[in-house]
Amino acid sequence: MNLWFVKALKQILPKSLTIFKWLIILVLVLNLYSCAQKAVSQDVSVSHTEKYQPTSLQFTEVAPPKVIQELRSTLEVYRPQVTVITPQLDEIIQDTKVTVKLQVKDLPIFKNPQFELGPHLHVILDNQPYIPVYDLSQPLVLSDLSPGTHTLRVFASRPWHESFKNEGAYAQTTFHIFTKTDDHNPDTSLPLLTYSRPQGSYGAEPILLDFYLTNAPLHFTAKDDLNDPFSDWRIRCTINGESFVFDRWQALYLKGFKPGNNWVKLEFLDNQGNTVKNAFNTTVRLVNYQPKGKDTLSRIVRGELKADEVRSIVDQSYTAKPPVTEPILEPETQPIPTPEIPEIVPQQPTELPKPQPEVTPTPEPQPEVIPIPQPQPQILPKPELQPEVAPTPQPQPEAIPIPQTTELPEPKVIQLPGEAGKIHRNEDTL
Repeated sequence: MNLWFVKALKQILPKSLTIFKWLIILVLVLNLYSCAQKAVSQDVSVSHTEKYQPTSLQFTEVAPPKVIQELRSTLEVYRPQVTVITPQLDEIIQDTKVTVKLQVKDLPIFKNPQFELGPHLHVILDNQPYIPVYDLSQPLVLSDLSPGTHTLRVFASRPWHESFKNEGAYAQTTFHIFTKTDDHNPDTSLPLLTYSRPQGSYGAEPILLDFYLTNAPLHFTAKDDLNDPFSDWRIRCTINGESFVFDRWQALYLKGFKPGNNWVKLEFLDNQGNTVKNAFNTTVRLVNYQPKGKDTLSRIVRGELKADEVRSIVDQSYTAKPPVTEPILEPETQPIPTPEIPEIVPQQPTELPKPQPEVTPTPEPQPEVIPIPQPQPQILPKPELQPEVAPTPQPQPEAIPIPQTTELPEPKVIQLPGEAGKIHRNEDTL
């Protein structure tokens, strides 16, 4: 029995060890994979975002407008590289006028003539409101500069004025007019906040809040460095006296602005919540909000323009296709046959005739119709012209002798002249 058990154990043990090894290897691989997943998914800024999520009673953070989200993907392929050619770093200029020449790689700079928007540069002299530049072929001239030190900051921007935040999208130079001074000269060893938006006038909400950071450490790399006073930096935003704090370096879209003038203040804070003293780290701008604006950006924010209609502001070669109107096919309506409903005639009750007494009708005298003779037109005979006929001489009557019983003297016949045939008796003779 013992020999059989030993032999069986020798046969099973190598197989069980192999299986056990593979189980251990599988468990180790799964543990390593889960740890890797945790390392990849862990983002300290997210936890800070939850801690310092912008909260306000009046202002609300919302998602970017839908059209901007659709257009944004077209520009994601670019990583703009910005360079300031002139003025050069620490250059002393013997004039109050400076010509600024800029260079940009890996980003087309243009303005669409129809919508007056396109990828451009924000050029900021000292801490003044930025100047948009859409044409690099024409130099930018800054005139009437005060004597002393000045700093020029430039970064690439999308058509809706949101800054590119990749490495190289920002450039900075400091120059001097006649002489150097301590003004407008930021410390390059300290974090620097560059205010971008909001600025100017707006005709629709939400309104973009955007800025640029330099020399600020990333939260997930600096969280373990307790000696770094800026490892837990934050941005404090104050609008019309109401403040909120956040630690994200990304654009925000806010609602809650009142019509008319609004003031916006941005500050860079250290780990203890104190303002970092460096040039330009505290900036205030005045914003004029007038709802129902008619400019292109306001119409994009409200969704009145579709992405395909304004895609030419992110793609210079894009041509909007005219909308194809498909003919509306009306369904053929077949006449519905109306069933013939026989007319139902209500049956009338049959009335029996009542016996009536015989009445002999009295003939009524008919009036005698006297025919009225119709007048006939009288036809008068035309007088006939007869030839004149000479009077025919009448024969003279013969004297018939009258027998007399007594002889009487014969009467004297006196013939009067002109009366032929007439006999006159002489009664004196009778």
